[in-house]
This record gives sequence, structure tokens and C-alpha cells, in this order.
Amino acid sequence: MTSPSSTAPLAVSFKLLLSLYAIIPLCLALQLTDNFFLNGVLLSYLPSSPSHFLLFQVIFGTPHILASTILLTSNREYISFYHKKILLMTLAIILFFGIANQVLSHLIIYLLVTSWTVYHVLKQQHGVGRGIYRLPTWAFYLLLWLSIAAGLSIYIGIFLQNTLTLEQAEWVKIISGILVFSLFLATLYCQRYMKSIFSAVFMSANSALIFSSFYLYLENYSFLAILIPRLVHDATAYVFYIAHDVNKHGKQPQNNLYRWAKKIKINVFLVLPLLSFLLTYLLQVYGDQTVNFISELFFGTEIKKAVTLGFIGYCSLMHYYTEAFTWKYGSPYRQYIRFKP
Repeated sequence: MTSPSSTAPLAVSFKLLLSLYAIIPLCLALQLTDNFFLNGVLLSYLPSSPSHFLLFQVIFGTPHILASTILLTSNREYISFYHKKILLMTLAIILFFGIANQVLSHLIIYLLVTSWTVYHVLKQQHGVGRGIYRLPTWAFYLLLWLSIAAGLSIYIGIFLQNTLTLEQAEWVKIISGILVFSLFLATLYCQRYMKSIFSAVFMSANSALIFSSFYLYLENYSFLAILIPRLVHDATAYVFYIAHDVNKHGKQPQNNLYRWAKKIKINVFLVLPLLSFLLTYLLQVYGDQTVNFISELFFGTEIKKAVTLGFIGYCSLMHYYTEAFTWKYGSPYRQYIRFKP
């Protein structure tokens, strides 16, 4: 009997996924051009971190998190299948932050959430590539954990630059350098296991996410250093989300969202990207103001960052959690995903 995934009309192309890594040479070329020919004009206009730039939040990070949330919640069978895990994780998040805010500093909480963010981003990219690498288990996890450790140290160096002393900042750079060099050696060693040029390039591209970010971090191009892994991660996620929705809803819409989209003639390819970007913009720009207005009107009190920190933060943590199992073999999602040979 043929499985649904084997007959899905739209297949995920590994060549397309690899092409997303073209952002690496583009950002490096941009930095070199700015450094050698523009006297740092671009650098003077870039924010010191992406979180300072509303446009970055609207385009990267939040949209794919909301897209993941929409994909899960708009399909009743998925909610039914995963409802226990979702409920338990929701309770765990509430319990953790309820206790953590009382006993841990904001810095420690930030580092914990940051660690999970970096783990999620790099686990996805290496997870996608694992079937291409076909590395021994120990070698795969060596690359993965070196990437995570190096990525986390770079992330800390960028986002905590105003918190660290000069000596601490130097130590972060030294530790990052040691981890990046270790990853470089591990990547070279693992080339011996590659069965094709494509697999070698794909594995090297994932390591290059870290190498390029480290170089840009040292050159103080923090925005570009974070942009590279963020864009590759988000775009990769959208490839899977769109392939899933086309294969599930393309011929006959299976939920109200796609029934409404069909009525107003929105192509199935565009539904999730358009909705997730629109929601991100509305929530980032108007969410907190709207909640504050309502809370002050009815309760006479202000709730700070209820949407941008509370709701979006919750969706982010749930996204990190659910994406760890919703796309694995045997999950309801995977019956709508197939890969080009």
C-alpha cells in the first residue's frame, strides 16, 4: 500500500534547501565591500543587535514561529493528537517562569531561553542534513554540539555586549574561537564519511553558519552575524510548512482557514506566509497597546509587554518544544512531506 507521503504532489528539494545558504557569501561580500570600499558606512547604520530593529522582528523569527502555531492549531486532528503534550508543556512553562522569576536573575533566565533558541535553530539545520550526511552517530552529535556550543558563545557575545566587562567580552571571544576551531577540525575529519560531493557541501554549509557568524561577530557586524543563521533557519522552516499545506490542502481544503482562503482566491502557497507576516506586524506594532488599553479600561492597570513578551514568548517556547517531534517520522505532519531523490 502506498503511503500518503509517497504520493504527495510537492516534494521538498534538498538543492533548494542548500541554496538558502547563499546568504553566507552574500553577507560576507557585503561586509567586505563595506569595510574596504565604503569606509564602514553600512556598519554605522546597522543596529548593534537585531532585537533593536523592529523590521528584523517582523521579517525574521516571529513570523515562522506564528506560522508553526497556525499550522498546529488550525488542524483539529493535530491538536487532538498532541493535546496532552501541549497542555503539559503549557503548565511547565507557567510553573517554570512562576518559580524562576522568584529565585533566578533575569540574566540566568535569559541565558536558559537563549540556549534553547540556539539549540533549536542548529538542531533543525543539522536534523535536516542528517539524512544527507549519513554520519556515524557519534560524529553527527560531535558536529551538532560543537555547533551549538560555538553558536551560543557567539550569541552571548553579541546580545550581552553591554552587560559584559571588557575582560569578560575578551574571554567570550577566546572561548568562541576555541569552539569554532574545534568545529572546523571536526568538519574536516567528518569529510571522510561523505559519500558524495553534495553531502560534503551540505555538511560544510551547516558548519559555515557558525564560521561566518563568528567572523562577522569579531568584525562587529552583529546584525549580519545573527541574520545568517536566522534567515537560513526561518526559510528552511517555511519550505516545510508550505510543502505540508500544499499537499494537505491543495486539492481540497481540510480546514476552515484554507476554505476561506479558497473563497477569496488566495493561492495555497501564500496563505501561511501572508497570514504569519500580517499577524507578526499587527502583534508587534499594536499588540501591547491594545492589551494595555483594554486592561486600563476594565481593570485600571497596565500590563507591560503582554503580547510581545508574553504571548509571542509563549508561542516561541511552544514552537521550540513541538518542532522537536511534530516533523519526525510517523507523525501526522510527515504524511504530507516527501523529498526529492
